[in-house]
Parts: sequence; C-alpha cells; structure tokens
Amino acid sequence: MERNGKYRRRSEFRLRFAEAVDFLKEREKMLGGRSWSEWIREYSAGHQNPVNLACHSVGIPMIAVAVLLIPLALWRPQTWKLAGGLFVVGWILQFVGHAFEGKPPEFFKDWRFLFVGLRWWFAKVSAAFAHQNEDPG
Repeated sequence: MERNGKYRRRSEFRLRFAEAVDFLKEREKMLGGRSWSEWIREYSAGHQNPVNLACHSVGIPMIAVAVLLIPLALWRPQTWKLAGGLFVVGWILQFVGHAFEGKPPEFFKDWRFLFVGLRWWFAKVSAAFAHQNEDPG
C-alpha cells in the first residue's frame, strides 16, 4: 500500500515536471530564444535620447496604470475617462519621444517589444533605487 503511494507520487511529480518543462519551452519560443536581459538591452539601445527616455519614463507607467484601471472601470464607469486619458497621453508621450530619438518604436519590428517596455521601466527604476541606497563609504 505504502509502496503504491510512493510510486503514485513519483509519477505525479514526473508529470508535473514534464508540464513545467513544456511551459518553459513555450515561454522560450515566445521570447524568441532570448532572455529578458537581451530583450531589455535591445530595447535600451533604441532609447538613448534624453527626451525619449523622459517621455518613456512617464508614458510607460501611465499606460500600465490605465490597463490596471480597466477592471475597475467595469464597475465604476466614471473611471473610463481616467483610464482612457492615461492610456492616450501615455502613448502620445511614447511617439513624441521616438520623434526626438529619430527611430520608430521597437514594436514596429517585433510586437513582443510591447511587453518589454514595462520590464525596461522596472529595471530602470530598480537600478535607480539600488544606486540611491548604495553606501558611499
């Protein structure tokens, strides 16, 4: 009896492990065989102009907050104006920044860059906080 339970747990573990491996393979396909660091590095290379950086630093979180407000807007219709305004202004800032950069947005060449911008923003903010908390001594 105990032995059957042990084998059952092992087979369940193997099944779950195989599912996890399949998930990671699918995720790797979605990322085009590149790591998040590689995507962020390429995204950063297309965002060097200080005005573009400033526009993205403000516009990206505006878009993210707008998307997060959508479920709330389903129950509170007055929230649609705020969400819509943040979304539109955030995207306007993105395109204004790229006008200063002189390059099209990265997602024009690969749609997956739409998901990289927020990761880039978090990496930038976390690096700024880490730098701020460094011990100067």
